[in-house]
Amino acid sequence: MARPPRIYLPDAPVHVIQRGNDRTSMFADPSDFECFRTCAIIAARRFDLAVHAYVLMTNHVHMLATPGRPDSLSRAMHWLGSVYVQDINIRHGRSGSRVEGRYKCRFIQDDAHFLACMRYIESNPVRAAMVSAPEIYRWSSYNANAFGQLDSLVSPHPIFSRLGAAPDDCRTAYRNLFATALSPTELEALRMPVRSRGRPPKSDRPCNGV
Repeated sequence: MARPPRIYLPDAPVHVIQRGNDRTSMFADPSDFECFRTCAIIAARRFDLAVHAYVLMTNHVHMLATPGRPDSLSRAMHWLGSVYVQDINIRHGRSGSRVEGRYKCRFIQDDAHFLACMRYIESNPVRAAMVSAPEIYRWSSYNANAFGQLDSLVSPHPIFSRLGAAPDDCRTAYRNLFATALSPTELEALRMPVRSRGRPPKSDRPCNGV
């Protein structure tokens, strides 16, 4: 039986997780990370998906994104996975998928949840003991959001833009959020099983940031 299409509310941000097939590595070398990010930029533009935060880990990817259309996220993730896997298989002379069949996602509830999710995503390499500070890790959106480094994949969300009166103020306020680690309660909430398909139920109303 064919899987039903996944439909999302336009302008409602979601936390997206894409894992490696059987949780194996998605990236063999730096060129794979760069290829994935390039493909993600193209997919986001092609399918009207705004990405606000991301991190590319060894065997999984996190993104905080807002679909511009009901099918933006589904189409972007399908295209991204297909093109990325095809490219790396050609370059590495292999076959099969290194990406799990279906991504998972969770709807964002409010401003606090949105900002906590950004921090959760961009702190991932620190929690994994890969680096001592988020700005050291190359494959995330932290330097774009915290320092204004150019990153064509990142689009600021209104919730982020309300952190300050000017872009520099927003970045300073955002960096200050990292002075305090996410609490165990926040981490547990962000690690809860993510939704796999469809619109949120009435008790899971998403935040549109306006």
